[in-house]
Amino acid sequence: MTLQGRQAQGGSVPTRSRFLPRSLRGGIPGGVGAPTFLLLDRWHPGAPVRVPFLRLQAAMLRSLTLVTILLPLLLPEFLPESSGPSLASDDAVPLIIAHRGASGHAPEHTLPAYDLAVEMGAHVLEPDLQMTRDGVLIAFHDATLDRTARGPAEFCTGPVRERTLAEIRQCDVGSWFNERFPERADPAFEGLQVVTLDELFLRYGDRVRWYPETKQPEDNPGMEEALVELLHRHGLRDAAVERGQVLIQSFDPESLQRLRALDPALPLVQLLPRQALVDRTAAEVLEAVSAYAQGVGPNHTLVDAGFMEAARANGLFVHPWTVNDAGIMDRLLDLDVDGIFTDFPDLLAERIAASEG
Repeated sequence: MTLQGRQAQGGSVPTRSRFLPRSLRGGIPGGVGAPTFLLLDRWHPGAPVRVPFLRLQAAMLRSLTLVTILLPLLLPEFLPESSGPSLASDDAVPLIIAHRGASGHAPEHTLPAYDLAVEMGAHVLEPDLQMTRDGVLIAFHDATLDRTARGPAEFCTGPVRERTLAEIRQCDVGSWFNERFPERADPAFEGLQVVTLDELFLRYGDRVRWYPETKQPEDNPGMEEALVELLHRHGLRDAAVERGQVLIQSFDPESLQRLRALDPALPLVQLLPRQALVDRTAAEVLEAVSAYAQGVGPNHTLVDAGFMEAARANGLFVHPWTVNDAGIMDRLLDLDVDGIFTDFPDLLAERIAASEG
């Protein structure tokens, strides 16, 4: 649906909309309906003055000095940096959430997967979090190393939490992808190492959005504290609170509650498995979630018109997972979900473009 269509629906926009893209929050300067000129010759904070057309030339001349001063401050809001991955769009609807990076094209949770996701236009990077024995958060999905790590058995098998970062760094976490998907194999994937959340934040910073997930938090005490500390260290905490630059997700409501206790302002997302509605209605589940979270990440099979209605009624945004089929993407886009997790950001970008065409 187009932006105009979403705005026209009014009530369909979640009440907790400060965590949604700005295009769902009542417009931005220069958007639909914005005046062609907001000149600065009678400017004071909060009150730009519209100058009649016949006075445009004089007004522009009088404003030239002030514009020259302000221009370097204004440009960073609209221009990407000269190097590195492209800036994520602040106005993308719905969000393209790169599930473990572009993990359909490259080994999950590796730098090639994250770099490719940004290159393909993903707005959000999703690192699953595990904690090593020495307390380091790494981007890794499974509780054990066996599925995706290759190398010395004493270091590259068994629970992640029983290995130090230095030990895990001896493992190859790329070759498994070539084995599993020979049609997508690349020799460059061989020998890839795990990356830490600290390294990911250093690489991309606030130039992308983030969607970390606490995995097996009951077996990793201190995981939530370590995550919050990294958000502060990298200057992402305020960005998370003010514009949803970081959304923190978990299947474990107790983990989300611990995060809420550490910082009540952080935006949280409750993940829902396929069986979440076996003995309860969507309305019941989502009302309970809304007491502590701003959004919900359901298995895509749970999402229908009734689910979306209940989510909107409770002020929750909806980010279904994990969708790699074009037909399912189209169905969810027709339901006006707010974002979709996918291993193929390029495919989702194509389907979004088609839905808006």
